[in-house]
Amino acid sequence: MPRPPDPAKRQILLDQIREYVLRHGLAGLSLRPLARELGTSDRMLLYYFGTKERMVAEALTVDEARPLPLIRDLLDAAGPPKNPAALRSFLEEIWRRFRAPAVRRTFPLYLELMAANVLHPGQYEPVTRDALREWTELFTAVFADWGMPASRAHTEAILVVDATFGLLMAPLANGRENQADAAFHMLLDRLEPGWQTGPGD
Repeated sequence: MPRPPDPAKRQILLDQIREYVLRHGLAGLSLRPLARELGTSDRMLLYYFGTKERMVAEALTVDEARPLPLIRDLLDAAGPPKNPAALRSFLEEIWRRFRAPAVRRTFPLYLELMAANVLHPGQYEPVTRDALREWTELFTAVFADWGMPASRAHTEAILVVDATFGLLMAPLANGRENQADAAFHMLLDRLEPGWQTGPGD
């Protein structure tokens, strides 16, 4: 009977794999150079993870610096925002944390993951799901708790999440870091007055 994989060794490999793909990206990712840098073999990586895609997805899914855990930690610490002003403060804190160098260094890889998932649906779905869908679900719950109808709560959440995500990612292409900061705060200026729980969808 084959010996089961060592959980401690597996975790060490996941941490090393995450750092490797953050440095090198996904384009041309090959198991042999990766294994060589990690001091192991491509056969051993397949033994632990099954496929290259599963290996990468798992390495990033356990990363505590990815967006969803950061947001959840903030919610656990402060509780869900109870009004528009509190939500604005919450989003400003998210923005500040996402702009920290340790988090921003992950953004190019997330863009690669999303592009790969568009071209090959399901390939890195666990990671891209965390990046957007679960983030949207979380904010939908915040708006619904205020009494917004379900469809409006979901649409408000999509607007907040997708607009914020775009403003975080755009400077990778255009280098306009300061303009992104100003645009994000202008976005909140426009959205905050509409975060009311009036009737209708």
